[in-house]
Amino acid sequence: MTSPIRVTMTGGARGSWRVTRTNQVTGEGLAAVDRLAVVEDGGHDHVAAGRDGISWVLRGYTSNSRYTTAAETAELRAKQADLGRPEATLAALIPIRKSVEWWQLAQDERRAILAEQSRHISIGLEYLPGVARRLYHCRELGEPFDFLTWFEYPPSESGAFERLVDRLRASQEWRYVTRELDIRLIRDR
Repeated sequence: MTSPIRVTMTGGARGSWRVTRTNQVTGEGLAAVDRLAVVEDGGHDHVAAGRDGISWVLRGYTSNSRYTTAAETAELRAKQADLGRPEATLAALIPIRKSVEWWQLAQDERRAILAEQSRHISIGLEYLPGVARRLYHCRELGEPFDFLTWFEYPPSESGAFERLVDRLRASQEWRYVTRELDIRLIRDR
């Protein structure tokens, strides 16, 4: 595994991403904001809500693949587009928290629900490389969400992204989601 990438996402008055829509899917929301800043690996631990026009701060880190097989990991790496592509001017931040019941399941039980019953991994593969994604883990940091899911895509992939999200939310895995927001963004040029 490569070194983990730490991320800090701040919602407020500044940032290179303009919020176009926020949907409180389930559970408690976050304060409405106009902008989102995404800072990976570097000098962001001092950032706090209430300062410099920041309404909220979310932190996470990349980790080893916890639910994918070696073959799935290889396929994801082969198909995955890089983040930051010039044409990928749209993004979605979807923070998710899962239930206590989810976390009480054994790793193999969670894998069975995620991969085999819900087909989360195979569904996601269908939308690569048009929709690039990165998963940040937060649970171990004591953050309000377990995961920060970040997606970037060009306007031509908007319909595909909506289908991806709809399919995942209709899966058995989503029975375990207790808090989810859907924040849509556009990058300033």
